Amino acid sequence: MFTGLVSSLAPFISFPPSLSPSLVVLVLFVISAVVFLVAGPRARAPGPPAPLPCLPRLPVLGSLPWLGGGVAPHLRFCQLALRYGSVFALHLGPHYTVVINEHRHAREVLLQRGRDYAGRPNMVTTSLLTRGGKDIAFSDFSPLWKLHRRLVHDSFSLFGEGSGRLQDVVLSSVDSLCAELLAGGRRGFDPAAAVTRAVTNVVCTLVFSATYRHGDEELQEVMRYNDGIVQTIAGGGLVDIYPWMKVFPSRALRRLKACIAVRDRLLTRKLEEHKASLSDGDPRDLLDALLKGKTASGQKPEDETITDDHVLMTAAEAFGAGVETTSTTLLWILVYLLHHPEVQERVQKELDEQVGAERPVCASDRARLPYLDCVINEGMRIRPVSPVLIPHIAMTDSSIGGHAVRRGTRVLVNMWAIHHDPEHWARPDLFNPDRFLDGRGRRVCPPGFLPFGAGPRVCVGESLARLELFLFLSSLLQRMSFTLPRGAAPPSLQGRLGVVLQPLPYTVVVTPRAGWEGGAK
Repeated sequence: MFTGLVSSLAPFISFPPSLSPSLVVLVLFVISAVVFLVAGPRARAPGPPAPLPCLPRLPVLGSLPWLGGGVAPHLRFCQLALRYGSVFALHLGPHYTVVINEHRHAREVLLQRGRDYAGRPNMVTTSLLTRGGKDIAFSDFSPLWKLHRRLVHDSFSLFGEGSGRLQDVVLSSVDSLCAELLAGGRRGFDPAAAVTRAVTNVVCTLVFSATYRHGDEELQEVMRYNDGIVQTIAGGGLVDIYPWMKVFPSRALRRLKACIAVRDRLLTRKLEEHKASLSDGDPRDLLDALLKGKTASGQKPEDETITDDHVLMTAAEAFGAGVETTSTTLLWILVYLLHHPEVQERVQKELDEQVGAERPVCASDRARLPYLDCVINEGMRIRPVSPVLIPHIAMTDSSIGGHAVRRGTRVLVNMWAIHHDPEHWARPDLFNPDRFLDGRGRRVCPPGFLPFGAGPRVCVGESLARLELFLFLSSLLQRMSFTLPRGAAPPSLQGRLGVVLQPLPYTVVVTPRAGWEGGAK
């Protein structure tokens, strides 16, 4: 789920840990006052010819004072939409920004006018993270980006449905995960660490053919640097709005750079090993596929070319996005199964009837398990791991909902609002997988369901993520049941917003199902 890497405006409205928030506010207020006194009303940036409803703003600060109050950005946008309409504008500091809260306008931005809005802003933290935009998710739209994306898409297809390779990797990791979960016996425990380890192991195998045992030091290193990057990006501060603030000491930026250095040392070592052992045979993993594709891409000498940095940043993005989003989605689904044991029982009944306990679930079973597929969809709808998609940039003068939008405008798609719109989802706060089935029990996909985005910027790893979620969840529910510890209250549904929207820690009791007492077959 690569589009899930940045999920909210939390980095835009938090303060660098090494600076006093009150000091930063005081400095910005003084600057605002000076600009206002010197420039007066003329300081207002020219808006589009047919302006959208817009939040108030102050010089320099923009609309930031109206976005605080301790409310998460995606929820604050929902509140503001009640006053300003489903499409409105605000100023993130100096950046004129349009916020989309309704699926018709989201489809216009992402699909109908997808090329118009395919750009990405250049931000301090993401530039550090991606070596100046050598990745897919954060890189600006360009011919080189299109070539890079095509290479990544072709490389991912090696592990897609029908190849059997992803299935083998996931099922191997599932065996280890089941053994770890069942080792807890009848005691309640937090499943988050075990699930994250299992998903990380899958990504390590797919990216550079390394399979780790629980407790392996290199696996721990991968998990530490990945978590460090996620946490520091989430608290990156105002530096992405005001790049000049990077001259101030920042503990968050120092930690981010340290984690990136660890990540790059590990991935560079893996890349050099792959270069030394690359053969004419089939690619062993993603690094092999990228190296082979880079060589065979047919680039002309005068063109900008795919470099080793692009290969490294693609591998890094597989960890930064693929681990956090997949593991978080699985953990949210388990939360809702604890709230709705009848849903878990219905999924297990479907598994028993369509697959049985004589063999593991495989990718080809997916067509026979529509309700399980709907449970996954409902999990992604009700708790989108990326409540606000990565910002888009208007690359040309365009429009949204009949309102003119100028080139350079930032556009934020509030996926939370779209997935909780009561006009399109009956009782949107209720976990109800049946909303993805028609009257005949066949799968349906409502137009307001966009968990991976859409259009030119749709998540490049969507098919891979869907297959991975299916294999993990079906295998777990085939082999075990999840219940609350005796006397425990159901987990909180509030979540904790960082780079992704994570569930708060919770405990489960895992019980093996008949035929799977050993955790694997």
